[in-house]
This record gives sequence, structure tokens and C-alpha cells, in this order.
Amino acid sequence: MDCSHIQFCVHDASQAQNHRSIDLEQLQHLFKAAAFWACNRRIEDLEVAIAHSKPVVTVWDGDRLIGFARATSDGVFRATIWDVVIHPDYQGAGLGRKMVETVLMHPHVNRVERVYLMTTNQQKFYERIGFEENQTTTMVLFNQPVSQNHLPIVTEISQ
Repeated sequence: MDCSHIQFCVHDASQAQNHRSIDLEQLQHLFKAAAFWACNRRIEDLEVAIAHSKPVVTVWDGDRLIGFARATSDGVFRATIWDVVIHPDYQGAGLGRKMVETVLMHPHVNRVERVYLMTTNQQKFYERIGFEENQTTTMVLFNQPVSQNHLPIVTEISQ
């Protein structure tokens, strides 16, 4: 597959690196086509997740969104890569690897001590990039959203 026309975009709110906005409807369709673990995400939730991620990398074939990945990081100690997805029609051409490497090279990620990522079926893909299996951090909390009726009352104390 000739991928010379494929465009990678880094979306970073702190820097005006690119003028292309993320089409959330296309992102939702991409997840439905290529990510069983994210196929039911709502556009409103995607918007919030993207707003709190740095960097976000998208991959485009013309006006068609064909790849997406994002990370969160404290910039020093830990980062986590999330939602790595390439449309099935473009898999196997090296685009996923380039997308992950683009996330890893971002200044908010490239200096951290550890970069984490969770994957269900793609361990071999990530091992080829340099990730290793980690059995020491296997805990998870399945957090449920707190309703407004059950929030604690917090008062501000001024001096």
C-alpha cells in the first residue's frame, strides 16, 4: 500500500501545531470499525477525553480519519497511551507503529520514566515497538460516575 499521501497530525492545545480539527463523528465511526473496546463511546465523552489528553495524534487519508491515538502524562514520571486504532483497511502498512512512535516522541511523553499502555489482543505489535509485559501493575478500579445527589458538601475555608 502506498502511504506517501497519508498525513499525521499532532493535536496539542498548548501549541498551534496543526490546523485540522478532529471530526468526532469520524472518530466514532473509526472506533466502531476497528475497536471493539470503544465502539459504543458517545461523542460528548470523546470530546472530554480528547480535551484532557496530550498529545492526541490523528492519521488522515485526505479528509478521511483512519487513525487515532492519545496519551495522558505528568510530563516527568508517568504517561499512559490510550485508544490506539488504525482503520482495518490500513492495518499492516506501518501506520500504527508510526502513530505510536509519534506519541512517544512528543515532549510531554518522551522524558517520562515509564510509559504504560493497555491492550487486549495486540501485545506482539507493542513488543515490536519496545514495550514489555508488566505484571507488577495489574490493579484496576471500575469506577462508577458519582451522581450529583451523592456528592459530599465541600466548603472553602478562607484565612
